[in-house]
Parts: sequence; structure tokens; C-alpha cells
Amino acid sequence: MEEAKLLFKKLKMYSLLDLALIIPTSYNDTTLSTTLELGKVNTLEAKVTDTSVYNGKLRVTFNLTQSGRRLSSMFFRVTPYHHKLFEVGSSHVIQGKLEEYKGYLQMSQPKSIKQIGKITPKYKTVLKESEIASLIELYVTERNLFNEGLDSKEVATLMHIHFPKSMEEVYENGSFKPEFIEVLKFVEAFNHLKKLRGKKVDFPALRALHGDIKTFVEHLPFVLTKEQQTVIAAIQKDLSREDKAAKRMVVGDVGSGKTMVILASVMMALPHKSILMAPTSLLALQLYEEACKYLPKEVNIALVMQGKDEGDYTQADFIIGTHALLYKEDLPEASLVMVDEQHRFGTKQRASLEALASGTPSESGDNDSSLEATNHDRQTPLLLRKPHYIQFSATPIPRTQAMMESELLDVSLITTTPFEREVLTQTISRQDFPNLLTHIKEEISQKHQVLIIYPLVEESTEVPYQSLEESRGFWESKFENVYVTHGKDKQKEEVLLEFREKGDILLATTVVEVGISLPRLTLIVIVGAERLGLATLHQLRGRVGRNGLKSWCYLYSNSQANKRLTQFTQTANGFDIAKLDLKFRDSGDILDGTIQSGQRFKWLDMAEDEKVVAYAKLRIKN
Repeated sequence: MEEAKLLFKKLKMYSLLDLALIIPTSYNDTTLSTTLELGKVNTLEAKVTDTSVYNGKLRVTFNLTQSGRRLSSMFFRVTPYHHKLFEVGSSHVIQGKLEEYKGYLQMSQPKSIKQIGKITPKYKTVLKESEIASLIELYVTERNLFNEGLDSKEVATLMHIHFPKSMEEVYENGSFKPEFIEVLKFVEAFNHLKKLRGKKVDFPALRALHGDIKTFVEHLPFVLTKEQQTVIAAIQKDLSREDKAAKRMVVGDVGSGKTMVILASVMMALPHKSILMAPTSLLALQLYEEACKYLPKEVNIALVMQGKDEGDYTQADFIIGTHALLYKEDLPEASLVMVDEQHRFGTKQRASLEALASGTPSESGDNDSSLEATNHDRQTPLLLRKPHYIQFSATPIPRTQAMMESELLDVSLITTTPFEREVLTQTISRQDFPNLLTHIKEEISQKHQVLIIYPLVEESTEVPYQSLEESRGFWESKFENVYVTHGKDKQKEEVLLEFREKGDILLATTVVEVGISLPRLTLIVIVGAERLGLATLHQLRGRVGRNGLKSWCYLYSNSQANKRLTQFTQTANGFDIAKLDLKFRDSGDILDGTIQSGQRFKWLDMAEDEKVVAYAKLRIKN
């Protein structure tokens, strides 16, 4: 038993289905061949009629029992064992690839098979063949598979794959039967969902929140979209519970109006406190500006950033900040914790964030009253209560992935935008450059702004495009108010803020992918667009046309007729882009608690197999 545990650990296996999903890469079939098949591995009964040595190589002539034909074999790495084994007159069952040359049958270095009529699966793992075979024989049984929740068809399929009686049972035209692949997809989804469900732990909330949002919504200078209203209603339901702290992820496309959902949530939490953590100072500042603009004046808002605070966070109703929040020892207890773009925080920061969201009483003076307010039922110790927790992401995920995630936390998708964005996406190349320059001048003359994204900061022989540093001289000589920034630029946030107010052209790397809102930005050029993933291209395109201005996204590429880029130009919805991105990457990366960890499925296609996942979810519930 201990040995089996160690082997499971070596394989990084956590469930019986993990083991059952280690599928043979091939099979060694020692069933006697009924016909001679050229170009394929044959297993034949044969008798040695002659042997000779030529240039250190051993030539053996066999007579085939079944057909009476002669077959010649050559052995290259010869040992005394070979001479003894293939003595004239000895009988064998030989196995190898059968060829024909000038009417003579040949088989290079055949094996002499001891046991016939057996099919042995071959596995590629970190274990020895004998170890993996014994593990599978011990644990992959009908009874165990039924106990895991599989039905008779799924159990039979896995048993056929691991313990086949014949190759026809498993293979069709050299690969697994289509119906077997469908079962493997299902088992993979079912297994993953079971594991996610096992990770889900619910805690009681610090308190139920019933703040009124009616007045706030009515005073907004626009009407919320149906999807915004639906998500807000779902959050309202979450926050009204005391027996279970909310754990929700809100995924919204670029410009879908997530900020209004955040502000509505703050209103629901009142008169209790809310905290929102953003990955960059720019995002924190932007959210602070929006909060000051739209929340009622009586709501006390504070901003916490490294070396710069606005307002008194110890007294504020709504605290917005960067990871600097994690270093404030006197941070007051919050009933609602929100995080923007959680996957952009490091592992240590996430752990600190968990502590921040854990509902551990703070050192502030109002602990006694909060103890009375939150622990009135005396059933659950205060330390086991947690604040309501909502995370927001601007990186759309395929619906299939959202369905998977909902086993771990509640998921809301916002797929529409509050206003029609008119963004024309086109691929361009070198010959289009004069027209591009004219267009850039036109946009600047209308007080609009232009963003040009370069693949690299400095020159590289690996990339057939100019870098940021190589190109800046050209733009600075032709235009005024040109700003430059990139990922390693310590001043990038100041540069972006100054550009927002005064700039005409911004030269940057993908550092602006998620970040500052630039209302006057109407034209973006992405140099070497074919080098970037579609999700990144979509995030970059999302920088333009934020306020309904007619805008353009130019994909500058040396490679003509790029199918991936052409499809991108015809697709505007981020959730469809995420699906396309998976298609072109040939495989799905699925989250394992966060948005972009890299578990790769072997059979399940996250872009196509929505129905499989839906069925697996249904089966788990039942």
C-alpha cells in the first residue's frame, strides 16, 4: 500500500480516474497473424533453415509454417545469445515489420516471442513499465470505476483500453475508435469537475449585507445593460446571505462596464466597509476617479498606493488600493473584499490577499462591536467567518471554461458592452505605410490619440520588425507629443497618465494590454501582430473606441494571408476570441483555481466540447 502511494505521488496522481486516464501510447500484440501484411508488424510461426555471418552481421533464413514461404532476417548487433537462439532447425514465433524486396520476404531484427496471444499495453510515464502495469492491474477494476460514478459504457470502454482482448476491440484505422474518444473526453471532464468540487470550501460570512442600490442606479447618467443588471442581482443575492460568504468571479469583456458592478457592490455593503485591490497604480487610480465621480458624496472613499494615499483609509467606507494594502497593519475589517485581475498578482501576494479576505479580526478599535454584530448566533466562531469575496477579470474565457470554474466558485459573464463600439480591424503590411501615416495625421488633427505597439524594446536578430528604440526617432521627428514606455520602464505609470492628458502618439510594448482607460484613443497599430495570442490582440484592441468614437485597429504583419489574423479581424466578441484562441492553440488551458494556470487536457477540447462538460456537470450533480 505504501509503495502504491509513492508511485501515485511520482505520477502526480490524485484520483483513481487520473490513473485510469493514463492511456496506452501503443500495444504489443503477440496474436499470430492470419495473413501476411507488408509494411506492418507481423507475428509469424517460423523454423530456421539456414544461418550465415556477413561483415559481423548474422543472416538467418526462416521457413514460414503457415505459408511455406522463405523469409530472410538480418541481425546487426550480434551476441553469442543470437547464435545460440537461432540454431538451424529451431522453431520460433517471430515478430517484426514485414517487407518485400525483389519478391523475397524480409524482416529486420525480429524478436523471438515467448508468449503468444497476448496484448500488452505500452505506457509512457516516469515509472517502469512493470510498475505502471501493476498499478493499473491493481486499481483499474470494474468495481472501482463504478464506485467513481462512471456508467457501464464508460467502465467497459476504459477496461477495453487497458485490457484489450483484440486490437479490433480498441483501434479503428490505426487509432482509438471515435466512440472511445468521446468517452475519454467525458471521463476527463468528469474527473476534473470532481476535483474542483472537492476543493470548494464554504465559510459563513462576517455578516449579511443589505445596502440599498436603488437611488445609486437611478442617479447614474446612463442605463445599465441587462447583463450588468443580472450580475448585480446575483451579487445582491450572494451578499444577503450570512450562512455562506460569497465567492464569485465576474468575467467581462473589454469595456463591458465592470466598474459599475463594483460600485453597485460597494453600495450593497454599506454601512459596512469594502476593499478593492487592483494590480497596478493606474488601475487603482482609475477606479478611484470613477468611484468619486459616480458614488454618492456621503460615501467616504480612500486610495492606498505605495508612497501615495488619498483620504483616511481607517475611516473610509470604500478603500481602493494596490498590493500596498497588504502592508497596512491598521487596515480595518471589511465585509466585502474585491480584487481586479486577480491572476496578475504573484503567489505570495495572493496568499496575503487570502489572509486579508479571511475575516481575521483587525487591530482597529471597533472589534468589540463587530464581534457582537457578527457572532450573534454563537454557532460559528468569528475566526471561521470570512468577508464576501468577488474577483473581476477583463480576460474573457470560453463558456466551457466558465462552466468548469463554476464548480469552484460562482461565475458571471458580461458579454455585451454599454454602447456600440465601432472598431474597424484590418491587417496591413509595408506597402500600406504611407496611407497609415496620413490616417494618423487625420486622427491627431481631430484631437484624437494614437497607440503603436512594438514587439520588443531593443533590436533583435530573432524578430523581423523594428523595435521600440529603433523606431522612436522616426516618430519623434515627424510628430509632436510622442510618449514612449515599456514593461521595464519604472516611470511607465506616470508616462501613461501624462500621455492621457497631453499626448498625441504613444509608443509602447504590450504593457498597456490591461490598464489605463484612454477616452481619446481612436487608432492602434500592432506591429508583428502574428506573434501575439488572439486574447492579447483583443485586449489591445479594447484600448480604442472606449467612449463610442469610431476607431481603427491595424494589425501590421510581414506574413501575408495569416488565417488566424483574418479570423480575428472578423470577430469582435471577446468570448468568441477566447474560443478561437484555443482552436488555434490546439488545446485548452484550464484554470485550477486561477484563470491562467496551465493544466492541459489530452482529449477534451475546451473550444468545442461545451456539451461534454455540461453533461459531466449534470452527472456530478445527480
